[in-house]
Amino acid sequence: MIGLLQRVSRARVEVDGAPVGEIGAGLCVFVCGEPGDSQASAERLLERLLGYRVFADQAGKMNLSLVEAGGGLLLVPQFTLAADTEKGMRASFSSALAAEPARELFDRLLERARERYRPVAAGRFGAHMQVTLTNDGPVTFWLRVDPARRG
Repeated sequence: MIGLLQRVSRARVEVDGAPVGEIGAGLCVFVCGEPGDSQASAERLLERLLGYRVFADQAGKMNLSLVEAGGGLLLVPQFTLAADTEKGMRASFSSALAAEPARELFDRLLERARERYRPVAAGRFGAHMQVTLTNDGPVTFWLRVDPARRG
């Protein structure tokens, strides 16, 4: 499972011109399932998202996690993160999880995130979304839970 994590000062997702998810300072995370991912993969990714140290401590070092620093978590489904771009001029998406299992995995990740942390907002799976964010830093990390290792 892939999570493209961005530290933001604000982020918002709209569908058909209406907001469906919005946070102030925190993390905006684009999420993608891969074949072989499971609930264990989603749980491990969530653990990493909540615990990854991307916020500054009093000394200005990135030593604080979202849980420690506070702020919002915005999860946005994005299957294009699993694109195979090695050949040609058009991406292949055969390495992304099929739509229905991906939806179930994203829904599970969102449910568990809301059980473990507040506030949590989300984009809408399968919708054409407009995502607006202000990357703070910029700070962006690509996190991956390997389906083979799940940890």
